[in-house]
Amino acid sequence: MIDKIRMAELTSEEARQHLTEDAVVLLPMGSLEDQGIHAPMGDYLAADLMALEIAKTARDRGVSTFVAPVVPFGGKDFFDSSHGGISISNATLVALLDDIFGCLNRHGIRKVMIVNGHGGNVPAITEVTLRWRQKAGLFVPSMYLWQVAYGELPDLIGGEKASASSGHGGDPLTSVGLHFYPDLLRPDLVRPAPAGARVKGMQISGFSTITYDGAKIQVPIEALEATETGAFGCDPTLCSAETGETLVKRLAAIGAGLVCDHVAKGLHD
Repeated sequence: MIDKIRMAELTSEEARQHLTEDAVVLLPMGSLEDQGIHAPMGDYLAADLMALEIAKTARDRGVSTFVAPVVPFGGKDFFDSSHGGISISNATLVALLDDIFGCLNRHGIRKVMIVNGHGGNVPAITEVTLRWRQKAGLFVPSMYLWQVAYGELPDLIGGEKASASSGHGGDPLTSVGLHFYPDLLRPDLVRPAPAGARVKGMQISGFSTITYDGAKIQVPIEALEATETGAFGCDPTLCSAETGETLVKRLAAIGAGLVCDHVAKGLHD
């Protein structure tokens, strides 16, 4: 198995030799948006590094796994208000994914898994993966990293701490960042998320919801209306590199297990 893992580092001859029908390709996706005033905006950095960890773990189990170049811009949502953020329309993201799948499929590279780090990418991923299953029998799983991480955190750090630290701008991404690239974070800016934001006289309960009579109601608000620090519903001061390391190992194990047990064996219809 060639030592190179990133597709971008392969020569064209190496690509012909190693990106065969037996190879698995991971496609990392993320965004460039407010992740909290203490954290780098590009959560695609973490998605890319997580894909690399998954690939390494899968390779240790004998599966030829490669990482495609990361898609750094996420689908537009309420974080479009992030100063300096760059997002793309759902239609543009769908077209981009459609073209990526088309290129891979043309060259017989059909064992693909998406490693996603942004909720705004989910609608486009759903649309494109369903389309390619229907028209070409291509079956592509998508591992939404932070959704998986929210479910794993209580067992890893305890339910009470996970409840307090989890949320946008907190766990899991801040702890993962402290593990992967601590030099990019600003510990001096870390503080608990603000609370009590209101819009049109109504209590904001999420980045796209208000609470009325105990019920969550979808409303067209932007992230900056919910929080001026980018963090919501969590205490980032509880995040740590130790939690990040533990979480990265668990996510890598889950992702590599899925690759080895299913994706590598072929999921085509």
